[in-house]
Parts: sequence; C-alpha cells; structure tokens
Amino acid sequence: MSQIDTVDIAVIGAGMGGAAAVALLLEAGFSVHVFEQAPAFSRIGAGIHIGPNVMKIFRTIGLEDRLSGIGSHPDYWFSRDGNTGDYLSRIPLGDYAKKEYGAPYITIHRGDLHAEQMDILPADRVHFDHGLSDLQERADDVLLSFANGKQVSARLVIGADGINSVIREKLLGPEKPKFSGWVGHRAMVNMDKLRASGLDFEACVKWWWELSRHIMAYDTKSDKSEYYYVTGVPVDGWEHDEPFVDSSKEEMEAIFGGSHPVIQTLIDATETVTKWPFWNRDPLNLWSRGRLVLLGDACHPMRPHMAQGACMAIEDAAVLTRCLKELGTENYADAFSLYEATRRDRATKVQTISNANTWLKEPEDPAWVYGYDPIRAELGSAQV
Repeated sequence: MSQIDTVDIAVIGAGMGGAAAVALLLEAGFSVHVFEQAPAFSRIGAGIHIGPNVMKIFRTIGLEDRLSGIGSHPDYWFSRDGNTGDYLSRIPLGDYAKKEYGAPYITIHRGDLHAEQMDILPADRVHFDHGLSDLQERADDVLLSFANGKQVSARLVIGADGINSVIREKLLGPEKPKFSGWVGHRAMVNMDKLRASGLDFEACVKWWWELSRHIMAYDTKSDKSEYYYVTGVPVDGWEHDEPFVDSSKEEMEAIFGGSHPVIQTLIDATETVTKWPFWNRDPLNLWSRGRLVLLGDACHPMRPHMAQGACMAIEDAAVLTRCLKELGTENYADAFSLYEATRRDRATKVQTISNANTWLKEPEDPAWVYGYDPIRAELGSAQV
C-alpha cells in the first residue's frame, strides 16, 4: 500500500472480531482492508470458548471444520463446588449441541483460532504495524493517520480496536475503562503432572467458591495435549501500569489452597501463571456516527465469566456485514442503524450476565445464547 491510498472499508484492529469482519465482508463481495497495530501475527492469549452461535458463522467462511479438528469438544459444561466437588450443574454440549443448537461447541487456544482466521485473509488486505493515531471525518470519507506516518482515506471505518478503542474515543471523547474489581489468573499446566495424579480433569468445568471466586478449566486441543485455566478473584484494586503481571504458584495456593484434590493438583501443575485485570465500560448509547461504526470490545466490553466476549464481537461482524449487504454501503447510515437495532439488546444482556458472573452456575437453558443464528436471524428486531 502506498503512503496515501484510498479504500472502501477500513477495519481497525485484526483481533478475532476484526478478522471475522474482514472475512465476512470479503465473502459478501465488499472491498475491505484491515489495519493492525501489532508488527506481525503472533500466537498470543490462552484458552477460549466458541459456542454454536459462532461456529455457524465460521461455517459460512469455511472455518468450522478446521476449528473443529483443532479444538476440544466437551460433552458438558460442569459447574462444581470448589471445596466438596459436588456438581452444581451439568449443561449438555457435545452431540447435544450439534443437534439442538445446529453446530458444535469447542474450546481452543486463542492463538490457534486467530491463526486460522488470519490464514484465510488475503495478504494484501492485512496491514500490520498500523497503529491508528488520529482520524478526520470529512464529507465523503474518513482520513486515517497511523503511527508509522501513513495516511489512508476510507469511505467507511469499522472500529474493532478493543476496549481502548481509538475510534470509540473519537466518537465519545476520552474515557478510561473502569476497573471491575476482579482479576483473572491465566495458566497452562504441566500435562505430565496432571496425568501422574490419576485424577479426572474434565474437558470443561467451572469450580466455584464463596464470593463468586472461581476457576474455569478446560482442554484446548482435540488430543487433550493442553489444559488451561483462568480464575476470577475479587480484589480491592489494580495498582499496575502493565496490562498484566506475573503471578505465582504460591499466590494460587494462598487463594485456592485447601480445596478439592483436583484443584490442588492444578495448582501443583502450574508452572507459569499471569494475572490480568478485568476492565468494564457501561453499555453504549452510541454505536456509530457518520462513517464510523463500532463492534466487539470497542462497543460492549465485558468480563469473561460467560465465555462469550469474543463470540459477541464475531456475531457483531456477521450482523453488520448482513446490514451493509442488505442496504448497500451508499446507505451506510441506515445500515449502521439497522445493525445497532439488531444487536444492542442481545449484546447488552450478555454483557450484563457476564459481569454478574452467574452463567451456568445452576441448571438453566442456554439455548437463547447457543441456539442463536446470526446468519439467519431477522434484522432490525431487538434480539436476545
């Protein structure tokens, strides 16, 4: 791409929501480029859940089978008491999900998922080392200025640039996200130590303690070669400038020690663990303005307790693509309004339940989440 160029649609941010938006828009026949601040793709992150609601989207862009072959297919989402091991809920997934919700439920390493998403994008549509530094809304386009000195003119701009979105800041003004009062510890564990214990480590299980403290543990590979956990722990504050800090086995022992033997073995098998703050924003009353529109964490960030944050971003991308295809890019304002009308209630409900940290702790029917089909749902009607 030259120093100054023109594109039809610019997606800012090549995370899972942005990458999905590019693939879906290209599949729908649009001309689109994505601009990512990272210098190159890297296998970052840890585990992630992809529900049937989003596997249906991946089906349309040829990724369902590829992801199904990599990820784990848990038969249940279990919730268990962290001290006694008693089962609080057993939510059927596996073959039940395929039959009842129309697609599989998988757990997978975030980096493996993202690699597959990036692999299907044409190389000439992906521009790394493009951190957005400023934008200027003009009558017929948006002038994007990047930290590397380059400028691009775009007819439409999709902000998929996360909780610290530059696009959001331009729409609403500077506003730091709020610390939620929660942190999460993330770790991959030593599989040899798990196997040597002789205990059963279920493919998808959330362990609960008082004050809603929890550990979500699950396989990230179909061959069970990786096991991952993330915690949720209420704390008084976050005093660090870094996005995450190192934790330790000793800290895990201090928080969760003396619990069920499976938990003790998880702690013993922890080799490296990091600690991350969970940030929040209030639900937005503005999803777009002019030629700018938001999706995913740029629009409705949420704590990860429902395992649907990335899924909501990908749902956003699917519905936004459908709205643009239905009404055309020349009618972008109407398309953006249709997108917001379709997505607002559902995204807000998921955001609210995620932040409350009650999802599937007790028996409930998750069909409203997993059975939803963003590819075929009626546009324009408020949906949950």
